[in-house]
Amino acid sequence: MVRTRSMAALIAAGMVATVAAAPAQARDPRGENRSLYSINQPVVQRTDFVLDLSAASGNLSVLERGRLRAWFASLDLGYGDRIFVDEPYGPGGGTADVARVAGEFGLLVSDGVPVTVGPVDPRSVRVIVSRSTASVPGCPNWRGASVNTTSANYGCATNSNLAAMIADPSDLVLGQAGSLSVDSNAATKAIKVYRETPPSGSKGLTQTSAGGH
Repeated sequence: MVRTRSMAALIAAGMVATVAAAPAQARDPRGENRSLYSINQPVVQRTDFVLDLSAASGNLSVLERGRLRAWFASLDLGYGDRIFVDEPYGPGGGTADVARVAGEFGLLVSDGVPVTVGPVDPRSVRVIVSRSTASVPGCPNWRGASVNTTSANYGCATNSNLAAMIADPSDLVLGQAGSLSVDSNAATKAIKVYRETPPSGSKGLTQTSAGGH
């Protein structure tokens, strides 16, 4: 059975993350923006979708894997979605089965488990799909501006386009962790080519003919 939680419930549970609020220096007691900051900032909201699957034997049966596959397809699972598996006794055969089905959609199972409602049956595996969306509330904002203040609509177009185009909205909150290792050969390849490639004019000018037939 698919169990979803409304956005209102998520807000109540504190699962809505604001990327950035209007900087304090952008506001004065009259609500006017006397800086070059944008008052309207992207807001990221996360929704968790939950599905409990039977794993009485420790693994998912063919039928349960089919249910999971159909559920992923109904959610239009894709890049930016995060998959978590909650097994009562730790990662086991159920997690491995979920990982194989998730691999068919080009995704991996993430570490950790979000908080969900209700305990997990010892004979079940709980699959959680976390999906983030980004938007800029209050845009466009055509509220008038006083002299020597930045328009309330300033930044609406840029921030709204950013929220609409970013592939993984959660990157607006935390970004992506950099690689722990550095390949020095890859880092210096462009410099090596620049230094060792002969100038394009070192072989002289190419002789061409403008003659016709």
